[in-house]
Order: sequence, then structure tokens, then C-alpha cells
Amino acid sequence: MRRGRFVVLEGPDGAGKTMQAARLAAALRAGGRVVVETAEPTQSRTGVFVRQILGDPSQPRAGLPWLFAADRAEHLAAVIEPALTSGADVVCSRFVPSSIAYQALGGHDPVQVARLNEGFRPPDLTVLLHVDVETARQRIDARGEKAERAWELEHLGRVGAAYEDAKRLLERKGWHFLVLDGRQHPNALVEALADAVARLEVP
Repeated sequence: MRRGRFVVLEGPDGAGKTMQAARLAAALRAGGRVVVETAEPTQSRTGVFVRQILGDPSQPRAGLPWLFAADRAEHLAAVIEPALTSGADVVCSRFVPSSIAYQALGGHDPVQVARLNEGFRPPDLTVLLHVDVETARQRIDARGEKAERAWELEHLGRVGAAYEDAKRLLERKGWHFLVLDGRQHPNALVEALADAVARLEVP
């Protein structure tokens, strides 16, 4: 049986990852594919703990790179790899690039964070959604998440640059990226995404 395709959507909050992941999954299913939708941090015990830390600015964050890596290891073993082996496609919102970008903003060495994640299989395609700061801010505000996303809003101007650094670092390790303008009409975006996935050559 041919294994499934592993696609990751990345970008700052407000870039449209969650919506486009759902739309891509729907498009793939319409084409007859079985699709598993997932995201990081996960709903595992470790993932829930990570979300609690992220939601409380008073919590210490020095251990976040290791907690994310632990959550990712469980995610791959329990969800992603079994789905791919069964022939299903996996569409995931956030993965290693998010860890590198955001932990770099938190003061961690991006190279060390990348090394911490070196043992994890890369996606077949990583999509980076670019969006300007004002658009991202408007989208976050529209969701009514100002209090929960205070840290993100404060650093929006630096998140894009951190993602670019993460992209360059991972490309040197063989990762494949597709960069798209997250301000495009959602229909145009999902068409570009579905086309890119359809052209993937997966053994």
C-alpha cells in the first residue's frame, strides 16, 4: 500500500492556518483521499500542559522546547505515522518550524532547537503562509482573543522574520517549503494547496 502524504501548514497566528488546513482536508477528501487532520500542541497530556503554559504569561517557559519535542514524539508515534502507513494523508497545523521560530523569539538558540527535533521525520511538504502584521492583528482581534494572545500580538512584527530564519535552517536539512500569500482569497489559497499536494511524489 502506498503511504499517505504528510503536509504541514505554518505561519504566524492570523495567517489562516486552521481554516486552510480544514479546507485542504476537505478538498483532498472530495478527491477520494482519507485524511487525518491534526495540530500541535496536541490534545495529549503533554500537549495540554504546553497549552496551559502558553496561556499563562506568568508560567516559566525555559523548558518549552523539550516539552514541544516530547509532545511531537508522541504525536508522530500515536497519530501521524500510523495514518501515513495506512495510506491516509495527514494535514497538520504547526510542527517543527513553529518550535524553531517561537522558541527563538523566547530566547532559545534556533540551531539548538532544530537539533532537538532532528530525529523527527520531515513533512512531504511544509506550507508557510505569509501575512502582514496588520492583517494578522485584525484577524486575531476579530476572534476576540486579545487576552489569550497578548504575547503573540506583542511579537507579531518579529514572528515573520523568525519563520524565515527557521525556513532557511530547515531547507539546509532537506525540508521542502511552499510559500503562499495568506492574504489571498481562501478559494485561491486552497486551490494552490491542493495542486501542490497533488504533485507530491510519495513512494
